Parts: sequence; structure tokens; C-alpha cells
Amino acid sequence: MRRDIAGIVLAGGQSRRMGGGDKSLLPLGGGSVLDQVLSRFGPQAETMALSANGDPERFSRFRLPVLADTVQGFAGPLAGILTGLEWAAAGTPCKAIVTAAGDTPFLPLDLVGRLAAAAGEHPGSIAVASSAGRLHPTFALWPTDCRDALRHFLIDEDNRRVSAFMERHGHVEVEFQVAQSAGQPLDPFFNINVPDDLAEAARLLQSMTS
Repeated sequence: MRRDIAGIVLAGGQSRRMGGGDKSLLPLGGGSVLDQVLSRFGPQAETMALSANGDPERFSRFRLPVLADTVQGFAGPLAGILTGLEWAAAGTPCKAIVTAAGDTPFLPLDLVGRLAAAAGEHPGSIAVASSAGRLHPTFALWPTDCRDALRHFLIDEDNRRVSAFMERHGHVEVEFQVAQSAGQPLDPFFNINVPDDLAEAARLLQSMTS
């Protein structure tokens, strides 16, 4: 468990394709999607928080800080990343954060460790996860020193593209292998966007525990 890196779960999406509400609070495996995410992500970092707007009480049972965006309006994942960076810099000893999407119940158990190792070889860079030839920009290690540049990018330049900021700042990719579950490929960054995805996640989780 890392003490120098804070884990930030990005749970603030609007979930339009799921009919609105919080995808992370949908039922899965005897708990919620967020329970599954935290069961895998939580043990990797001593300091953990949720990035989400609206009434924080809906997350009260998780007993984690709930960080509302410091940027006005719904500015997407970069707003949650910026808020996490500023929170970690102001209130924790952490020098970096690792972000993870709140709708990915099978995220890697070694996400933080591998991203931190890559970042250590490229000081100051953002370390971002990839799998099957695809980049996953919301799964990344962000040094807290990049927060001012990110605020300028998001607010002054009004650019909300996570990958665009990574390209400007400098980043290193960390490839994670696609696993196997019941003989079927399972991308660790499988995320829940539509009701069929939730059903598939339940099937996959059952196959992993049976």
C-alpha cells in the first residue's frame, strides 16, 4: 500500500446511457459497482477519496472524502482530476495521485504500483494505463506539481480533453495484459456504460467467484 500516492475514484459522470444517476452505485455482486472498484483499488493506496458532485451523503457508507469539482459547470474527468490534485497537495503528504474510473469493477490489482514504477523512471511525467492497444486516460498517475498547468489548460484554454493535456505535459504508457475469465478475454478496464454492460459485469464476476 502506497503512502505517498492518493487514490482518486472518478465517480462524477452523468451516466446518460444508463438513464442518469450514479453508475457506481448500481448493484453488482452483492454490493455496488463502487464496492467492487474499492475492493481492488482501495488496498493500493493509504489515502483515498471519491470525486463526485451533488449530495455527498449518498456515498456516506464508504467513509471516504467526497470531492466536488472546484471548476464550475460539468467539465468532465479533467475537473475531477484537477480537484483531486489540489486536494492532495493541500491536505495530504502525497506527491501524486492515481485516478481510476468508478465504473470499472475489474481494474488491475497492481495499477498503482506499476504506474508509480513507470513514473519513477520518467520523473515529472504522467503515467497512463493502456490495454489491447488502447489508452485509458482516466487511469493514470498525475504528479501534484502539474496542477497549476492543468487548471490553466482546463479553465483559461477551456480544453477538456484528458489525452490532449497528457500529450502536452508528457506521459509514459504502461501496458496491462488482457486477462482470461472462464475462457473468455477480460480487459481489466472493462467499464459499465449501458445496462447490458452491467449484466455482463455480473456474469463475469460470477464466473470469477464460482
